[in-house]
Amino acid sequence: MHIPDIIIAVDGYSATGKSSVAKLVAKQFGFLYLDSGALYRGVTLYALENGLIDPKKGIDEAALQQALGHLDLTFHAGGGGTYMGGRRIEEEIRTLEVSSWVSPVSAIPFVRKYVDERLHVLARHGRVIMDGRDIGTTVFPDADIKVFKVASDEIRAKRRYNELVAKGETPTMEAVLKNLKERDYIDSHRETSPLRRAEDAFVMDDTDMTLHEEVVWFEGLIRGKYGILE
Repeated sequence: MHIPDIIIAVDGYSATGKSSVAKLVAKQFGFLYLDSGALYRGVTLYALENGLIDPKKGIDEAALQQALGHLDLTFHAGGGGTYMGGRRIEEEIRTLEVSSWVSPVSAIPFVRKYVDERLHVLARHGRVIMDGRDIGTTVFPDADIKVFKVASDEIRAKRRYNELVAKGETPTMEAVLKNLKERDYIDSHRETSPLRRAEDAFVMDDTDMTLHEEVVWFEGLIRGKYGILE
């Protein structure tokens, strides 16, 4: 199936499986996959590791803004994951500690500007699928296809819990669900680029869908939009 050099934006709430399906769609159709959330998590990890986040005082925004001038976050092709300079940080950015701080960090306007600029550089040649929370509304409002993913709170919490346990962490389901709801609120109410569905986005409720069914859904969407019959 020949697909033009388009940009696909996948937005939605935390733990709706945005990155999981986007990676599979990228692999199946030969697209570059960009994970905007990984960049925000990378910034958060850097802030945590360098003492720029204090549980009582919050985020040292002045120091963080200065640090972004030399912070090198990127992706390696072929599923290599997220890198901070020459260091692979794919596992470190998925911890519950990073998850607890990533929404406050990503709500800072200059952090969003930093990530947006990185994404625009990486997507300059098109043929890209990327996921996040404001890709179709702010980062790429002219994306060729926009999808907004939703799922029940219980299913999202179960997915995130299983993901953390598989990595050796010992969270409680209550803590995971609380974290998801807190992130939902912060992401939806932040002043800069709040999480919302673009008016022209297709909605996918994947509460009862398998990953295979989601990829088939995407294929049908692409075929329908571009009249691809074979």
